[in-house]
Amino acid sequence: MKQRILTGLGAGALFLLLLVIGGVPYELLLLLLALIGFFEFARLNGISPFHPAGLLGFAGVLFFMVPWEELGVDVPSSSAAIWLLLLLLLSVTVVSKNRFAVDGAALLLLGAVYVGFGFAAMGDVRSIEQHGLYLSFLSFACIWSSDIGAYFIGKAIGKRKLWPSISPNKTIEGSLGGIIAAIAVAIAFQLAAPETIGFGRAVAIGAVAAVAGQFGDLIQSAYKRHRGVKDSGKLLPGHGGVLDRCDSWIIVFPLLVLTGLLPL
Repeated sequence: MKQRILTGLGAGALFLLLLVIGGVPYELLLLLLALIGFFEFARLNGISPFHPAGLLGFAGVLFFMVPWEELGVDVPSSSAAIWLLLLLLLSVTVVSKNRFAVDGAALLLLGAVYVGFGFAAMGDVRSIEQHGLYLSFLSFACIWSSDIGAYFIGKAIGKRKLWPSISPNKTIEGSLGGIIAAIAVAIAFQLAAPETIGFGRAVAIGAVAAVAGQFGDLIQSAYKRHRGVKDSGKLLPGHGGVLDRCDSWIIVFPLLVLTGLLPL
């Protein structure tokens, strides 16, 4: 427990520091997390990250993560990049004579989009010209408060299981407590800076962050259970890997952007 607490405090302090600094340091941190996350995803699914197809997956994550527009570089659209990555991965199945099969190609494409888009969205939100830091903190605070609220409410009054076949410890009461906690934190952010964001949008951000964050956690639990592993990696002692810690983030941020709740 002591190791878990120390690791959490140290990693959390470093992350928040770079989030405040923003710019290149924060982008590089997100890129590092994304590459490690994809490494974990590939290994979790029994694919060598250093297989030619695995390297293509890394290239896909890198493409999604680099802020090409800020660098003044014209590149294909994201949809075109996804199709090109798909073509290259399927080509590996042909060249390898199915020693690397279509199942692996599908998994690596899924992993590159899942991880790459998730971390890229965090960078996009932080780089919003006005209030990028505020909106990033708001989003993370809603995610974290949902986790905390769900844990303590679930411990206190949780009785009905939310999804026992996937995550046996989660309860419906805890889930609702997490949603309420996230909305309350979002309202507090709105009241602290009413000129920055409207009340209705703040409530919507809190609700979406909580629901999507809990679903992101269930997604991670589902495929870890399917693969028969407890953690996606061992990077953070007592906490598991990058995907274990960031499973909510990489679902919440893209969804908040796609819904227009965090306009870029």
